[in-house]
Amino acid sequence: MTETENTFQLPPHDHMFLGKDHDRSERRTWAVIILCGVMMIAEIVGGALFGSLALIADGLHMSTHAGALLLAALAYTYARKYANDRNFTFGTGKFGDLAGYSSAIVLAMIALLIGYEAVSRLFNPVPISFNEAIPIAALGLAVNVASAWLLSGGHHDHSHDDAHNHGHSHDHDHREKPAPIEMSPGAPDAELQEHDHGAAHGAHHRDNNMRAAVVHVMADAAVSVLVIVGLITARAFGWLWMDPLAGFIGALVIANWSFGLLRDTGSILLDRTPDPRLAEKVRSVVESEGDRVTDLHLWRLGPGHLGAIVSVATSGAREPAHYRKRLAKFADLSHVTVEVQHSPTANG
Repeated sequence: MTETENTFQLPPHDHMFLGKDHDRSERRTWAVIILCGVMMIAEIVGGALFGSLALIADGLHMSTHAGALLLAALAYTYARKYANDRNFTFGTGKFGDLAGYSSAIVLAMIALLIGYEAVSRLFNPVPISFNEAIPIAALGLAVNVASAWLLSGGHHDHSHDDAHNHGHSHDHDHREKPAPIEMSPGAPDAELQEHDHGAAHGAHHRDNNMRAAVVHVMADAAVSVLVIVGLITARAFGWLWMDPLAGFIGALVIANWSFGLLRDTGSILLDRTPDPRLAEKVRSVVESEGDRVTDLHLWRLGPGHLGAIVSVATSGAREPAHYRKRLAKFADLSHVTVEVQHSPTANG
């Protein structure tokens, strides 16, 4: 086998592998931080003026809420600021996943603390000031609902037009963009291209930084709802154990969400193949003409952006440009490297 390293004179390109809603998500996150900051100051000052320890405690809790969101906001800002820094070999698209992973660890710690406190109170009940605690829990729920609305407003699953937006945003990627490939409606490649268009909205498009921020807010809201139910029930029927039970259930909910976030972001940080089906499609496209894929790496660079390294063995005279043209139908492949090994027996 004769292995040939094929090189190209590529046009200048950047590594801008950020999600298409990056700037908008950054602004929303900072807006929620401001909301939480205002509520935190109001609760602490109000608690000090009116002698309410519960109000001060909720204000301090709001500070941890704002701190977790600050992590998400800084990740957005840092990723945008250093997106074209050459020291980041594959761009800064994973900063959101790193922030999401960190937030998941914080959520897991919060779940453990709530669970521990709930179990302690089950065995050692403490007096509850219902008339003060219920309005504060309701206020916390209102802030969380407003925060979730601000974070999620217009931030939804990618629509049909999103696939076209991705195609447009990849004009700056590593690949040379070939002219559109003419195919008959019945050709296998045409069928595959149509299917990939519909399957492009997978998990690798997800913004895990925004997901972590929303999970944090929703976890807080879920706990607030459970606390309100527990407090009202405890006051109405004298079941003081309902309050810690509600807290324990909330801890389990948060722990479950935290595990899912840790699993998904951890896989991305370890460069696990984000879409095995897409990997098989890439392999099928390259091998459809009788060549053989000897090595294939597929990983996520950022929301909606995948990198690929493909090594191909061929007995023909095809060069890397041929395979890059074949792979251009996959809009999510933003950074593609192709190595060709020429061998008389490669197709055998």
